[in-house]
Amino acid sequence: MDNELILKNNLQALRKQKKLSQDELAKTVGTTRQTIISIEKGVFNPSAKLALLISIALDVKFEDLFYF
Repeated sequence: MDNELILKNNLQALRKQKKLSQDELAKTVGTTRQTIISIEKGVFNPSAKLALLISIALDVKFEDLFYF
């Protein structure tokens, strides 16, 4: 039985809703466009700090952005 929790996100949809490019969001939160791409694809799980910064930048609740 696999009990691994996989962090999922709504980053791409919420980012597009706010009409932000990956690069604009990356610059706002102090990371790279590649990091934003990796998070959107589910390849990379952000640190708690970065996840919170993204939530603030998109003006959404953390739990609306990231979920299991």
